[in-house]
Amino acid sequence: MKRFTLDPSMRATIGGAFYPTGYSVVMFASAEDAERIGRQLVDNGVSADDIFLLPPRTVLAEITPTVADADNPLPSAGTEGATVRAYTKLAREGHTALLVRTEEQDDAERMMEVVRTVPYSIAQRYRMLVIEDL
Repeated sequence: MKRFTLDPSMRATIGGAFYPTGYSVVMFASAEDAERIGRQLVDNGVSADDIFLLPPRTVLAEITPTVADADNPLPSAGTEGATVRAYTKLAREGHTALLVRTEEQDDAERMMEVVRTVPYSIAQRYRMLVIEDL
């Protein structure tokens, strides 16, 4: 698993909110579950370079600020701002996130097979113009 740094390509073109097209975000109440799932994904063939572990402080420092101007000058037509606010609420409660590259539907399905073995708080897949609940 890699250390997360917000890349400009992970932001929406309009408004600049966090929008990592081709990735999924999954949050867990337990940091241990997040780390274990990350390791299991690697064991199941996902490249460690395609998985980021985001402790709550990283979510709050890197992702939360992306919605500061997301609704300026006009409200966003999408849900990216609301989704980031949901991550922020969970991070403030101590939840840890995984950001996993899931460009193809099969990638997301294989990821969720592993994720569903533990309790998780939220799972969202970012596609072009669509945030999908997993």
